[in-house]
Parts: sequence; structure tokens; C-alpha cells
Amino acid sequence: MGKKIKSVKEKIDMDKQYLLEEAIKLVKESSYTKFDEAVDLAVNLGVDPRKSDQMVRGTVVLPHGIGKKVRVLVFAKGEKEKEATDAGADYVGAEDLVEKITKGWLDFDKSVATPDVMGLVGKLGKILGPRGLMPNPKLGTVTFDVAKTVKEIKAGKVEYKAEKAGIVHVPIGKVSFDADKLFENAKTIINSIIKAKPATSKGKYLKKLSISSTMGPGIAVDIASLGKGV
Repeated sequence: MGKKIKSVKEKIDMDKQYLLEEAIKLVKESSYTKFDEAVDLAVNLGVDPRKSDQMVRGTVVLPHGIGKKVRVLVFAKGEKEKEATDAGADYVGAEDLVEKITKGWLDFDKSVATPDVMGLVGKLGKILGPRGLMPNPKLGTVTFDVAKTVKEIKAGKVEYKAEKAGIVHVPIGKVSFDADKLFENAKTIINSIIKAKPATSKGKYLKKLSISSTMGPGIAVDIASLGKGV
């Protein structure tokens, strides 16, 4: 074990559950890399995502963004194409983008589509779907309100979805963020996940919660201290 990793682990009691504020402070203090690490939130939920009525997914705009430039691609035609460009979309088009993606180009982070071109975009399902890049009406990325959607994504709108084991992983910012900004971003995500609780979910909903930097250990958060809302 390297000296840096060892010194980091000495700061953290792996058997303890910390207050959210304390966990964030420890994540910042225990970062030892030369690059600005991402800070991620992991929430273990008491749901079975294999059941359609227990899937937890949603989107939320973080008050302080995630500290990353998000490249947004918009599938649109006509007036909506201009609207997307004016709103700050990085790539806008229709058939030309579909052809480009079919040939292997994937240099974007999020995609949006107007409903009238989804017949065209649907051909990309096998390429974009597994990568989480497919426009989805449930996540608000299939819409005629292109300008608003692009601006929200650019401002820090993030998506979350429970994986097979019922765990949600979502970024809340960078290590360089002020602790209070990370705290507010974390609160926003947690409250959104709480509101997304399926009616069919029984027993304890928030089972475990931890925060970590890209290279750092997970720091457990005391869920009881969060109350019904954060």
C-alpha cells in the first residue's frame, strides 16, 4: 500500500457512519491525486429494479453543476435545429448525425431529440442504449422544448438510475468544489431519490449511502441523521 493511500485510510474510520457534512469534508481532505477528482454519491436502495414497478430513475438539476463541460448533441430539424444551436448545443442535426454515429463517432456526453425525428434516431438504439446516450422521454430528453433542455443539461442536470443490485451512482461535483457546494448538490440528489421512491417498495428504502472521490475510499454516511428529507 502506497504511503499516500495509507495516510488517507488513517484519517477515516471505516466502521463509522459520518454526518453528510463530515463525509464531504473527509473526501476533500483525503484526495491525494494531482488531478481534480470527481466526487460521487452511491446509494444502496431497498428496491428490486428487475420489477418494472420498482425502478428508480430520474433527473435533477444540481445547483452548482458537476464541474465538467457537457457536450450536448441534439437531433432536430428546421426551427428546432436553430433553437438548439442558439441554446448552446455542441452538435445539431438529423440524418447527418445518425450516419456519423453509425460509423462509430460518439464524441458527446448527452443527447436530446425532438419527437418528430425519433423514428430516425430509433435506428441508433443498439449503439446509444447500452452507453446511456439514447434520448428518453422519461428523462425529458425527447422533447420539443429543446432550448430549456439543453440549457439545463449544460447547467448541471444529471440522470440517475438504479442498477441491478439497487444501487444508484451519481456525480455531485469535483474535489475542488467548496464543501458547502458539494453538500447542496448532495442534498439535491438525495431528496430527488427520496421523492422517486416507488409505491411498491416495502421496508427500508435508503439502506446505505456513501461518498467517494474517483481514487478515494467510500465514506459511509449516517442515513438516520438525514431525516425524512435532507
